[in-house]
Amino acid sequence: MTARAVVTGLGVVAPNGLGTTEYWTATRAGRGGIGRITRFDPSGYPARLAGEVPGFVAREHLPSRLLPQTDRMTRLALVAADWALLDACVTPAEVPAFDMGVVTAASSGGFEFGQGELAKLWSLGGEHVSAYQSFAWFYAVNSGQISIRNGMKGPSGVLVSDQAGGLDAIAQARRQIRRGTPLVVTGAVDASLCPWGWVAQLTSGRLSTRDDPDRAYLPFDADACGHVPGEGGAILILEDARGARDRGARVYGEIAGYAATFDPRPGTGGQPALARAIELALADAGAEPRDVDVVFADGAAVPELDRVEAEAVTAVLGRVPVTAPKTMTGRLYSGAGPLDVATALLSIADGLVPPTTNVVPSPDYDLDLVTETRAVPVRCALVLARGQGGFNSAVVVRATY
Repeated sequence: MTARAVVTGLGVVAPNGLGTTEYWTATRAGRGGIGRITRFDPSGYPARLAGEVPGFVAREHLPSRLLPQTDRMTRLALVAADWALLDACVTPAEVPAFDMGVVTAASSGGFEFGQGELAKLWSLGGEHVSAYQSFAWFYAVNSGQISIRNGMKGPSGVLVSDQAGGLDAIAQARRQIRRGTPLVVTGAVDASLCPWGWVAQLTSGRLSTRDDPDRAYLPFDADACGHVPGEGGAILILEDARGARDRGARVYGEIAGYAATFDPRPGTGGQPALARAIELALADAGAEPRDVDVVFADGAAVPELDRVEAEAVTAVLGRVPVTAPKTMTGRLYSGAGPLDVATALLSIADGLVPPTTNVVPSPDYDLDLVTETRAVPVRCALVLARGQGGFNSAVVVRATY
């Protein structure tokens, strides 16, 4: 019998809340965390808004020895992992080292670290690690630092597929549970709010250049003009369902289904593959379209991409409640999917769907877009994520009671 992977712990760092309780309180109330960038002076750039994690002081949460060798992304991830383990009532020192693994994702993060390395490279006249080496090291550092900090010697890995990567990491963690690893720390935290990272994001042509936080990021709105980036995400503790039950763990829900597809290259005449990802994820979960109570949308806020997503959802699921609470945080790249999964699990627990804030749904999309908190029973949620370049991922999250 295939082992079931359940979520027993959540650690959230988000622009509208530091910690799961603070985040969920704000999200339920529709309070956002998008504003003018404070981590550097954005006045010379065409886009000046972002979702920044508030009130995070690394030295209050981490040993001082870790600070010189980490940047903001890694520090946020380490703290989120600590909180997730605490929430799951797991003490790593009491668990066999090879019974614990770590699978995370990375996307836009690492730029701050790389920028620092380039500054050192310049100041040392080239006698320093290259930028390429620094990024190769950095993509592994989150997973490695979490493993080292907690003595975890089980399967480890990092998925890189832009915004879809966070869901891909959770799916890979589920595979490791099915292969016999009792516990896997998974999810993602991204953070690249630095000048170099900002320039790289601007090259996508998808960033909103508006200065009003309430009108800058508007997926499925006729006034959509691109997204607002953000930092943060969520770390989850996945466990084998039987092991979690035997130790009396609280279970938020099950990662019941997953699928990933890839869009054809532009100009080839091929059709977008998001609908196929939805169908395959439902099949993997043994679920029917009628079982889905809510969809957590990718929400690109680019008209042609919003249309593809809306058509995929309605084609497979019909008219189902759809929400994009990332309008309160910005798009967190690889951190977005895990945060949506965490939000879906909290929605299941509280029986409500959080809102897509500030959006006036366009009649061009036949969606039941939730724009105010809606109290409805939630037993099955579908989470979608798309990465630039053609990545599509879908995860089915299901209640276990």
